Amino acid sequence: MGKILIIDDEQAIRKALKEILEYESFEVTEAEDGPTALKLVDKDTFDLIFCDVKMPRMDGVEVLSKLKEKGIETPVVIITGHGNIETAVETLKKGAYDFIQKPLDLNRILVTVRNACNQVSLQKETKSLRKKIAKAPAFQIVGKSKAIEEIKNLIDTVAPTEARVLITGGNGSGKELVARQLHDKSERASGPFIEVNCAAIPSELIESELFGHEKGAFTSAIKTRFGKFELAEGGTLFLDEIGDMSPAAQAKVLRALQESKITRVGGDKDFKVNVRVFAATNKDLRKEIEAGNFREDLFHRLSVIVIRVPSLSERKDDIPILADHFLNLIAEDYGQPVKEITPGALKALQDLKWTGNVREFRNVMERLVILSGKTIDEKLVKAYAVPNFS
Repeated sequence: MGKILIIDDEQAIRKALKEILEYESFEVTEAEDGPTALKLVDKDTFDLIFCDVKMPRMDGVEVLSKLKEKGIETPVVIITGHGNIETAVETLKKGAYDFIQKPLDLNRILVTVRNACNQVSLQKETKSLRKKIAKAPAFQIVGKSKAIEEIKNLIDTVAPTEARVLITGGNGSGKELVARQLHDKSERASGPFIEVNCAAIPSELIESELFGHEKGAFTSAIKTRFGKFELAEGGTLFLDEIGDMSPAAQAKVLRALQESKITRVGGDKDFKVNVRVFAATNKDLRKEIEAGNFREDLFHRLSVIVIRVPSLSERKDDIPILADHFLNLIAEDYGQPVKEITPGALKALQDLKWTGNVREFRNVMERLVILSGKTIDEKLVKAYAVPNFS
């Protein structure tokens, strides 16, 4: 369950607390005074500390101060007699987690322990997440192939401008990463990045999603709602899978790009918008134009710059780099050592057809990590890289 330190000069108190806590499966260490306790915390880590206020050599207030000086963040619960309430309140001001009065109440102890341990668990999780965020570059484009280097160079050139960009490529190839990199390297990086998946929103709702609506515009419009264009003010709006957008929404997007104005659904007032638009699609928009599914004038508005993201099959030289990248990420997520991968396994991965591109590759690497021992070899790749649905 966890490790708890009890600091109290009364053996009876230490014994009573220890019995309660060990019954709840905690590992308990005892200290009869402050100096002994401080030596223990230098050698070991505890999840919770119980500390008496009135003790010889060093009282509870001084112990608490010493712990804070050492940078110990372990919650400290002060044990106090009836005559020491003011002192206990003083310890709370100095950073104690809580205080419990003598005689000790079983239920009060267990509730305090549970709450304190939950707090410790949350703190550990928060620290872990912060470390992950600090370590990993946000929205990194991984690879050194010629195609990827050309995309990186194009991003560096285009990002500082206000040009609209159309990003094309297959599902899972990394179109969103390109959009994120363009935003992060632009003058709008401090502004919002708002993404809309046009394929995931029903056609009857896409206009409200993009442009917002006025109260009473339709049955469920019980209040005015801002759309994505307004939410992206001063930043970037990323229209993913724009080839699936309805004709009516296409017409309104075209007007927004031409005039930098939008009108909420059910409203008659124009709102100025200052938004840079990136769009992405896995469709051939020229064929969609010929079929009457996409407006040619909108296509030309969106495609000032076109960035085509290659499929993974076109950049197989990047597979060893991607494998190393994902092995590190997955090991971090699972809290385990990084698995080794043999040259034969990498060659087997390069020989596969990656219809789902990098997204599929990441899933395969996770599957191989789960099913492997310390090493991912060629035999494992051939057995499990392609799922057997039979």
